[in-house]
Amino acid sequence: MSISKTAAAVVFCAGAAAWMSSTSVASKVPDFEDASKRHAPVIAPAMPGELTLFGEPVPLDGFGVREALDRELVVNTYRHSSTILYLKRAARWFPVMEPILEEEGIPTDFKYLAVIESGLSQVVSPAGASGFWQFMKRTAPEYGLEVSGTVDERYHVEKATRAACAYLREAHDRFGSWVLAAASYNMGQSGVAKSLENQHVDTYWDLHLNSETGRYVYRLLALREVMEAPEAYGFHLGRGDVYQPLDCREVDVQTTVPNLAEFALEQGTTLRELKAINPWLRDDHLDVASGSSYRIRVPA
Repeated sequence: MSISKTAAAVVFCAGAAAWMSSTSVASKVPDFEDASKRHAPVIAPAMPGELTLFGEPVPLDGFGVREALDRELVVNTYRHSSTILYLKRAARWFPVMEPILEEEGIPTDFKYLAVIESGLSQVVSPAGASGFWQFMKRTAPEYGLEVSGTVDERYHVEKATRAACAYLREAHDRFGSWVLAAASYNMGQSGVAKSLENQHVDTYWDLHLNSETGRYVYRLLALREVMEAPEAYGFHLGRGDVYQPLDCREVDVQTTVPNLAEFALEQGTTLRELKAINPWLRDDHLDVASGSSYRIRVPA
């Protein structure tokens, strides 16, 4: 038996009307008459009136500076998952990094450089840069970091922080500006020097740069603003929400460790914990050359 298309349409519409009028279905359809109930308010982050970075003034009235910073404030205020994780990790790692920066004579704002480089996690970039401070394998030894078959000190937070300090101090000596030193961490000292020379300017804020380096310092600055006053940007974390510093003791190791799993058990821990606390241990054993030693951390 067949019916015309018109008749079929009438039957369909009548059925749909009956379905939509069903009490059980209608009760599940939300009432959006009050628009204020649809979404939580989305508020533009406040722009600070004046700023310094590494003790140097930020020219907010300079061409494009305010808008570039505003972009990074918006991104990092509303990229919730990443920024929350940064705040959680900072509670553990900033107390480790800050004393080193101070001891090395580097402005403590540079701890935020590690945030934008790695998110305070032991990541590896597509180019092979590794650790909190993202050193390349070929560059790491130039700044005192060992990279061998069983050890990679790019993953050693304290030693990598000191290596980053050495680089930043060297760049500051060359450019006379911590902001330019920070930019060079992304594009290299030769890249910054060439850009300054070709464009006949002398500050980061006046340079025309590739997109990544052009956003680099602004991102660092924005994250500092958000992370130093998280509640002002809508982030509310209590003491129990953040990651606490690791409670460890150190074991001085002066001879080769043939089996790190057994070593861990002897120290009252497990290989899993040992590797998590000492991510610079890169194999299942540790080679120790004659006259050398390593300090391995184990849970207190």
